[in-house]
Amino acid sequence: MDNAIHPVRIPHTLLEDLLALLFGTLLVSFGVTLLKTAGALTGSTAGIAFLISYLSHTSFGIAFFAINIPFYWLAVKRMGWAFTLKTFAAVGLVSLFSQMHTLFIHFAALDPFYATLFGNVIMGIGFIVLFRHKASLGGVNILALWLQDRYGIRAGKLQMGVDTCVVLASLFVVPPPMLVASVAGALILNLIIAMNHRPGRYEV
Repeated sequence: MDNAIHPVRIPHTLLEDLLALLFGTLLVSFGVTLLKTAGALTGSTAGIAFLISYLSHTSFGIAFFAINIPFYWLAVKRMGWAFTLKTFAAVGLVSLFSQMHTLFIHFAALDPFYATLFGNVIMGIGFIVLFRHKASLGGVNILALWLQDRYGIRAGKLQMGVDTCVVLASLFVVPPPMLVASVAGALILNLIIAMNHRPGRYEV
């Protein structure tokens, strides 16, 4: 009876963590590809990378990888080496996969609004996969997870506030219709995170 009330915690194996990194980053990077094709963006560190990419014509992958470099110090100091190494791998894989998807997938017709919303849904699911295996995609994700673990501040709520600011800052970068779609998409992404990643909700 005790086990039914208090189930035994079963940690993820190394193979499960590796597969989660692969599947999670594939999902996130495909969502990024949809957003980039639609000419939209999202919030957080990825949103900043989108802005840099649109303004300087630098590839999203390079911008995303470079932006995350300063945050690894906080990850090591507050979250430990295991989390940091997983996050470094996740960031690198998203940067790589976001370039690779375009080699295999070409969209002849794509509704920008639908692509933006659906892309954020896919990214949100990918984030949850990574979070559940003690990894993130750096930047604001590291800060949000640390604040949640240390002070109980919900990661989804913090990211929602930051993401909205990033998207609004793009007012002069993307057309107004895509800005509306981007804001809606960022809200959906963070709603997924807020519903599925919070202290005490899951045992593993």
